[in-house]
Amino acid sequence: HYYITNNLRMTAATISYSSAGITSAAGVISLLDEPQIELKIFALNKLNLIVHEFWAEISDVVDKIEILYEDESFEERELSALVASKVYYHLGAYDEALHYALGAASLLDVNQSSEYVDTVVARAIDQYITQRIKLCDDANDITIDSRLELIVEKMFQRCFDDAKYKQAVGIALESRRYDMLESAIMKGEDIPSLLSYALGIAMTLLQKRTVRNTVLQVLVRLYTNLSEPDYTNMCQCYIYLNEPQTVVNILNKLISGSEDELLMVFQICFDVYESATQHFIDEVMEGLGIKQKKEESSAMEVESSEPVKPSEEPVKTVAQDSAIDKKRAQVGSILSGEIPITLKSQFLIRKNSSDMLVLKNCKDASRNAVCHTATVIANSLMHAGTTCDAFLRDNLDWLAKATNWAKFTATASIGVIHHGHETNALKLMSSYLPKEPASGSPYQEGGALYALGMIHANHGAAIIPYLSEQLQTATNETVKHGGCLGLGLAAMTTKSSDIYEQLKNNLYQDDAIIGEAAGIAMGLVMMGSLDEDALSDMIQYAHETQHEKILRGLSLGIAMICYGQLEAADPTIQTLTEDKDPVLRMCGMYSAGMAYAGTGNNKAIRRLLHVAVSDVNDDVRRAAVISIGFLLFNAPEQCPNVVSLLSESYNSHVRYGAALALGISCAGSGMKEALSILEPMINDPVNYVRQGALLASAMVLVQQNDHMCPKLKTFKDLFTKTMSDKHEDVMVKFGAILAQGIVNAGGRNCTVSMRTQHGHTNVPSVVGLLVFTHTWFWFPLAHFLCLAFQPTYLIGLNKDLKMPVMKFKSCAKPSAYAYPPLLEPPKEKEKEKVSTAILSTTAKKAAKSKSTAATPMEVDPPAATAEKKEEKKTEDKKEEKKEEKKEKADEEKKEKKEEPKFELIANPARVLVEQRNVMDIESSSRYSSVWSRSGLGGFVVLRDNKGGTEEDIIETLQPAASAEDTTAEEKEPSPPEPFEYTE
Repeated sequence: HYYITNNLRMTAATISYSSAGITSAAGVISLLDEPQIELKIFALNKLNLIVHEFWAEISDVVDKIEILYEDESFEERELSALVASKVYYHLGAYDEALHYALGAASLLDVNQSSEYVDTVVARAIDQYITQRIKLCDDANDITIDSRLELIVEKMFQRCFDDAKYKQAVGIALESRRYDMLESAIMKGEDIPSLLSYALGIAMTLLQKRTVRNTVLQVLVRLYTNLSEPDYTNMCQCYIYLNEPQTVVNILNKLISGSEDELLMVFQICFDVYESATQHFIDEVMEGLGIKQKKEESSAMEVESSEPVKPSEEPVKTVAQDSAIDKKRAQVGSILSGEIPITLKSQFLIRKNSSDMLVLKNCKDASRNAVCHTATVIANSLMHAGTTCDAFLRDNLDWLAKATNWAKFTATASIGVIHHGHETNALKLMSSYLPKEPASGSPYQEGGALYALGMIHANHGAAIIPYLSEQLQTATNETVKHGGCLGLGLAAMTTKSSDIYEQLKNNLYQDDAIIGEAAGIAMGLVMMGSLDEDALSDMIQYAHETQHEKILRGLSLGIAMICYGQLEAADPTIQTLTEDKDPVLRMCGMYSAGMAYAGTGNNKAIRRLLHVAVSDVNDDVRRAAVISIGFLLFNAPEQCPNVVSLLSESYNSHVRYGAALALGISCAGSGMKEALSILEPMINDPVNYVRQGALLASAMVLVQQNDHMCPKLKTFKDLFTKTMSDKHEDVMVKFGAILAQGIVNAGGRNCTVSMRTQHGHTNVPSVVGLLVFTHTWFWFPLAHFLCLAFQPTYLIGLNKDLKMPVMKFKSCAKPSAYAYPPLLEPPKEKEKEKVSTAILSTTAKKAAKSKSTAATPMEVDPPAATAEKKEEKKTEDKKEEKKEEKKEKADEEKKEKKEEPKFELIANPARVLVEQRNVMDIESSSRYSSVWSRSGLGGFVVLRDNKGGTEEDIIETLQPAASAEDTTAEEKEPSPPEPFEYTE
């Protein structure tokens, strides 16, 4: 005992001295060899204190510490495990560090703030998540270490104690701990915010459909149990769960309630219309007993050219006698798209600020058929949805130069310009549509059917019978091509078996032109269904046909059928990827991009990257890289890192794909990292790579201004320079002209986005960008890009679904989100006056008269006097110009200094995506939003706080096309009143 006590005292003295400056732990380590247990315990306690400083020395004897841990009779096994864990942590062996940390049990304090604890806990959570995924997702029969579970439980408690509820939500979602998910949300201070956070993670990061559905069901239950149930987000969850009947039940419950509940129904319906597929909406309307009135297929004229008035002419129902039926009629007018489409058109018509000088420059630069077609497409994109076809009307002679397929594209462009303006669509296109007997150009007739489908895209119940009839009676392959595309667009996502069979019959005609359009249309109709029969039919015919055009159409169609199916589409993707035909392998790449669109799935990205660098076919490699853009559009900041090396590939097709991937994923963001990759690609030695870089940079820069993106002017000047350069390749000029149309999309009031106003994936936008990538093969498909145009609007609506006169407040400087300045026409150079020439003879005469003059005064010759006067005038003008410039500069400085910190914007308002977070309703307004959410955007249903008083309503503007089409008789004034003539 005396020996042990002396040893302890000496060692303690050594340790206390070591803290003062000794640089070795040898004395303490030597105690591990002592036979006495007390000395070993003492040594372990001291080593635990100094291990972070002397871990290198202790690592030499870590085996002795492990032996102590393995000895079950040793009373301080947990302490030895803790010391061993810390040593292995410093050695970088984190798995061993975690193994011994678990053995340390209660001695491991997870609340301690240190790098060691953080690293071990993070390792423990990762291992726990891995085991939970195997247990829950893969149904493996494994047992999770209770010690590991204890650490995770402690971490949950630590998150709760530190009020870090979002971290707890993240761990719970990844580890499939739905009980902890519920606890973390309900214990939080801001429950609605945590619910929104969890919903966002579930829709973007959870990549397994079954897990996502389970989480959504938990969130629905939590939304229901709130003091004020959040029906809007509940319905969003039910859309993803594909439960239309539950949405019907909610709407039926609220319709019969108070006025506020009715306003909430309207808000829900607007959100459902924005987020759900056409098939889902049709089932909801059917469940509500709402039947939409359809146009007859033979109707070629519309009785009235007046635009649809939302609240005055709602969709007709079986009975409209009771108040409930009237409310259902209003609901039907929203879900059917009648009101949303009309309001969007009104917004685009009112706010149209297209730069016509840009189009004039494009037209002047068009010296061949390709550039002519590009200008027509650019005009349609620039005026998409605005109904403004002034450029076409003002340049009819120039437009008449289009022949054959160029005429098809030009006619179809009318559909892009009038996209969504369904009221007078048949009357508008009547002069181009097929007639009996056939007399017009088949290219014109086919383009008109394509245009009709584009006008009714994703909302075609009214026009489907007419398009189906025209496709059935058509005999010309060009007309059938346009008819198939139009019918597919109108019937998008309806999953109609009758339309699918009609398109399949056209596919089986084995005509290259018809078959390509039929393949695309079949995919549009069955979008996201993963229908086994449809996939089997299309893949089988793809193996049988010899036409590459049909194969390409089918590849797009198959990819669209796989949309949003996640792991359920993996067998189809694997089969296509291993096919010998390169077009089907390309289809496999697009299918992977569609199935996992917006998820950022690591497995899918690895597959695409592997094919991008290994496949022997250039088309397959290009498609693989482009598909990465579809996977990452919900995390655009990741795309530049993923494709940066691919953008420098030796293979030009891979470089083109990298450019488009950046354009798709970073569209409308103005991201500096994306532009820094695209900028050098504009000078690439290969012409189509330059084209892809121009198109992608336009997508990234859409709806940016100089304040948001300083490089905007540089790129716009580059577009103008490229298309005007006589020596530039025609393919590059095609890209530059289209870029001008994209960057000015929808009258400069649209952005390119695959997300809705509320951040959910927008199906038509995904379709539009996918098909647009095939402009590489077929120019007329460029019109599909307009489906990806999202109007950036904020529209307030009252209880009658009309736009009241009111203002929104933007808590940012007006210049922050203003339109970029319009192009200024080139100024005419002022002709400088040439000074009068003085001849040598004149000078001699002047000198002679000077010498003979009797007057003593010397006078300048007249010519010299005139010259001096001219010089004085020019100097005065220069001084005046300088003064004007100074005055302008002073005025600009004053304006900059005096710029207000907020702005009041009238309803309907142009509100950019980035601007939504700073938007609010003006404090003095009589209206307030029925649903309180952070940031305002899209359709906002308003509560009138001064009910009973008369409201000022914004009048509906007549679309430009209707104004042009009105007859002379309608414009004539009414006859005078009867009168008697007297002399």
